Amino acid sequence: MRREVAHNGLVAGLDRYQQQAWDILSSAAARRAFDLDSEPSHIRDRYGFMPAWEPGTPDRCGVPAWSQRILLARRLVEAGVRLVTVALGWWDTYILGFESLRQGFLPRWDQAYSALIEDLDQRGLLESTLVLAWGEFGRTPRVNRDAGRDHYPAVFSAALAGGPVQGGRIVGESDSRGAFPRTNPKRPQDVLALLYRHLGVDGRVNYNDNSGRPHPVLPFGEPINELC
Repeated sequence: MRREVAHNGLVAGLDRYQQQAWDILSSAAARRAFDLDSEPSHIRDRYGFMPAWEPGTPDRCGVPAWSQRILLARRLVEAGVRLVTVALGWWDTYILGFESLRQGFLPRWDQAYSALIEDLDQRGLLESTLVLAWGEFGRTPRVNRDAGRDHYPAVFSAALAGGPVQGGRIVGESDSRGAFPRTNPKRPQDVLALLYRHLGVDGRVNYNDNSGRPHPVLPFGEPINELC
């Protein structure tokens, strides 16, 4: 990529911020971080090399082989990247959901996620790294006629580890069916408020758009201090 860009002269046409982003992406530190082959084999094995899981029917979601992406996230953190997102690319369980979780998502997730927490801890990075694992929303408390669960925004969970978070704590509670919050409900914005505080981002700051209208970094939400 660096050779191609140098050949066609694209960098010369970038503005200052694009140039800065390009310099970061093409730096020696970034190249080293993305070189997974330099990682010891026993660590790569700990994260897993599970192949993609394909249910064999187009109306069900497969699971990509993404475990090494989570190892890459650790390498980027170690290289000094302040914010890393790992897209797992699968979560829908509309049809035969329990089978999909057992055979597809959960074995891969359990191995790679536990490897990440363990790896960060052993390297002394967990105290400074907040790991947030969550999806888009929850799943219906009632199983549908296809032995799956559909989209449901009223209740869902997030797992947080590292950084300011003290382990072994559960904050909030749903009713017995997992349908609605019962005690101490938290909102996604509360999780973001905790994340922003850890990153040193002031969520109360407003930025004006081209018309002069102010837009807050975070319209509402309070950090979840019970986790800290």
